[in-house]
Amino acid sequence: MSAKNNSPFNEKQLSKGHLRKLTALRKSLGEDIADKAFSEWYAVQGTQNTIETDKNAEAIASTLWPLVEANEIKIPKTGYVLRRGRGRVLVEPRERS
Repeated sequence: MSAKNNSPFNEKQLSKGHLRKLTALRKSLGEDIADKAFSEWYAVQGTQNTIETDKNAEAIASTLWPLVEANEIKIPKTGYVLRRGRGRVLVEPRERS
């Protein structure tokens, strides 16, 4: 699979998943149509926000950050593990590995 000079994307810079999608399109549609379809899809993918954030993690971080800035709590690099217990939240130090 070599990179074409006339394609609007560089195959060497594509991720593994993108290459799989391109290969599947080429097998089913042929190179010319597949390259055109993939380039249109790839252009749209770049404009979309693909990173989804976890709302629970954001809530925990926004609650704890003022305490960290005020030096009221210190969180070590190893971090903590949060678990739900019977009617409570359990916070345990993460074991070093």
